Amino acid sequence: MQAKEFDLIVIGSGVLGTFHAYHALNRGMKVALIEKDSKPISASVRNFGQIVPSGMNPKWQRYGRKSLKFYKKIQTEFDISIRQNGSIYLASNEEELNLIHELHHINQLNDYPSELLSQEQCISKYPSLQTTYVKGGLFFPEEVSVNPREMLCKIHQFLKFNGNFSFFPNTAIHEINTLSDQTEAVDTAGNSFLADKVIVCSGEEFSLLFPELFKKSDLEVVKLQMLRLKGNKSIKIPGNILTGLSIRRYESFQDCPSYSSLSDQYNHDYFARKWGVHILFKQETDGSIILGDSHEYADAPHKNALSFDNRSDINQYFIAEGKKIFELESWEIDTQWAGYYTQCKTKDILQKTIDKNIHIVTGIGGKGMTASAGFAYENIKKIFAI
Repeated sequence: MQAKEFDLIVIGSGVLGTFHAYHALNRGMKVALIEKDSKPISASVRNFGQIVPSGMNPKWQRYGRKSLKFYKKIQTEFDISIRQNGSIYLASNEEELNLIHELHHINQLNDYPSELLSQEQCISKYPSLQTTYVKGGLFFPEEVSVNPREMLCKIHQFLKFNGNFSFFPNTAIHEINTLSDQTEAVDTAGNSFLADKVIVCSGEEFSLLFPELFKKSDLEVVKLQMLRLKGNKSIKIPGNILTGLSIRRYESFQDCPSYSSLSDQYNHDYFARKWGVHILFKQETDGSIILGDSHEYADAPHKNALSFDNRSDINQYFIAEGKKIFELESWEIDTQWAGYYTQCKTKDILQKTIDKNIHIVTGIGGKGMTASAGFAYENIKKIFAI
């Protein structure tokens, strides 16, 4: 069978791989996006779908802000489920209230729009908020939400309008070879794909292609547990809702002057500390509400140390804490799941170039949905020296 030829092959059709393909196509390249499953099923579809540059450090906030522009641009051309209802951080005590004031000042210096809201304004905007919880809020009007289970498939549909785009689902690449003037990717059926360059964005599964590099990396796997509550159609909670534990956890707040004097990152909550919990809400268009999440960690070569079970005590904690924040008509669980992503322990992303034309890009961690579009834009320019 004759090999298929491209300018770029991207292995892995999650959000990081998809946006590398998107930006290469916008540069006029012929691109193959190769996915081992019928569609993305891993980290990129198992998250909240919150696009929140506001929570990131300055470097990654810049990527996130670029991502917002790309998401919104695509949405004007093709519905990929983008909803611009903003993000809000809800402070539950004076320490958290002080932090959101400080972050608001930092955002003013960085020219990133944010609005401080009083307790009364928060309750007016979100009438089901518990007055005993909220002390004030910091709102980011530019930020958006997506439906993560739909968004990537919709982007792939959108990319198919470009004649230079080819999508190969159910195609597992097991070998990448450097030839004299091209790079070859070979799938398990023996099909050959040729390109000038290959970008590998397949999460920790790049271990199957480069096992020695994988063993030497500092990747760790993070397990997140979350759930979806059944429809709350009479309740409206627009946008991304982040709460006091998020204020204590997210990187952007660590740049605030008073962060180092926090009495406790988890506000003396042993269970939240043990399971890495912070409470997030996001309502879908059908009224259901995603609630979570928790964090467990294992070195990537020992990922099986993370149980595949969901813990009922974590679910119960989500609901008990959630009830302190919002009054809902139903707290009945519709479904629950675990997501897994990779991150580096000492770096912010894993990048490795092999033989000049094979580029491994993975381990973006929890930044993927927010920052991949902006990061991939810069990385395509770098890889192709544009």
